[in-house]
Amino acid sequence: MKYASRIKPISYLKANAAKVVRGLAESGEPMIITQNGEATAVIQDIASYEQTQETLALLKILALGEQQAKEGKTVTASVAMRRFRERIKRSREGE
Repeated sequence: MKYASRIKPISYLKANAAKVVRGLAESGEPMIITQNGEATAVIQDIASYEQTQETLALLKILALGEQQAKEGKTVTASVAMRRFRERIKRSREGE
């Protein structure tokens, strides 16, 4: 993705807000907003934002799993399944 065409000054955003929002939704690409010649903000459509947040959440889960594996905080699949079944059984007994 080439960002050069997606960089606009804040004055452009102010003057063309509706057009910018439509363009974000159509392209799915973010826009970089500058102020005094410096990049100060990135705006994107909601669908892209939600996808980014989901991706970040998955990456955090993966990183946590890797860290726990390095620390030896793992169990075999059979132990995990046994614990899972025990939890289900306890939750059903509590109903």
